[in-house]
Amino acid sequence: MTTLLVAVHILVCLVLIGIVLLQGGKGAELGSAFGGGASQTLFGPRGASTFLGKMTTVVAVVFMVTSLLLTIISFKRGSVVEETVIPEKTTVPVPSEGVTPQGGVKEVPQTPETKEK
Repeated sequence: MTTLLVAVHILVCLVLIGIVLLQGGKGAELGSAFGGGASQTLFGPRGASTFLGKMTTVVAVVFMVTSLLLTIISFKRGSVVEETVIPEKTTVPVPSEGVTPQGGVKEVPQTPETKEK
């Protein structure tokens, strides 16, 4: 179910991107850039909506519905952080006699037993 919903969501995302890129911008005609005759007013009527405009609305609604459904599904599953296994605390080895805690080697006095080794 979730996999199918994610696949539909991705497909809707791609379709929405394609539809938006296919549409012309507001005042996209070259004549309107220079104050030509048929330019649209800033807040005036836009006329009849086009097929791409209606498709954008439909696909945007489907996108929002799939987004909400995916959010609800992920909320019901719980947090990923709660499922994370925290390992037991490990003990740090105590440095041996000839090693300092910083990892360096300290001078060990020479005894007859250490000279033979």
